[in-house]
Amino acid sequence: MAQVSSVSNGQQPSPKSITLKISRFNPEHDDVSGFMEFNVQYEKWTTVLEAILDVKKHLDHSVAVRYSCRQATCGSCGMIINGKPRLACFTKISELGSNVVTVEPMSNFPVIRDLTVKFEKLFDTHQKIKPYLIRDDTELSSDEKEFLQSPEQVGQYIQFANCIKCGLCNSACPTMATDSSFVGPQALAQAYRYVADSRDKGKDSRLKIIDDSHGIWRCHFAGSCSQVCPKGVDPAMGIQLLRGYMLGFRD
Repeated sequence: MAQVSSVSNGQQPSPKSITLKISRFNPEHDDVSGFMEFNVQYEKWTTVLEAILDVKKHLDHSVAVRYSCRQATCGSCGMIINGKPRLACFTKISELGSNVVTVEPMSNFPVIRDLTVKFEKLFDTHQKIKPYLIRDDTELSSDEKEFLQSPEQVGQYIQFANCIKCGLCNSACPTMATDSSFVGPQALAQAYRYVADSRDKGKDSRLKIIDDSHGIWRCHFAGSCSQVCPKGVDPAMGIQLLRGYMLGFRD
């Protein structure tokens, strides 16, 4: 745990404490999930991930949690924190305003164990929409080394290029809770990212992929995906803009 900082009178402030409730579930031998409670001290800068790792190090080594970068870049530590999908490494306990912090695995994903879920479907649907530039050029001419874009052209898609594939948007999506085959807001937002890129020539093939009963038309525009995105991608807006291409309102 982080060191307690000194104050001007030479004394050290006493750290505060919260009750950390961690969802425990192993599908290999558990029928239902349950919670274990731990008393954890924290400072104003302590993140939920640090609290979980403090429990794992000192109180219960068996707690299963996925994490990596600890700086909201890799997207590994998504979970439900006090009822809302968030990144644990990006959520400070002091900002939650509660003496009880409850952490659960993300919704709409199969649970591996405790707070760790399977991402196979997320990655499969992301790959399905062809998340790369598609060109019909067989080769570049000798005087053409790169495809230049204006700031306006970059501005059409750059916001959506910030996706870190954390899965929080899919976890918050009410449609994914009722339709397990729905492609999901993450994949749809990334489809828009490439369709809107002036360098890309794969618009028709991508639109055909998402134009089915479990594709873009299943989105009811609840907007919950955009509310939980930690990188400001705004999948809901991307989906609406993508519908403009589907309906012929955009070129």
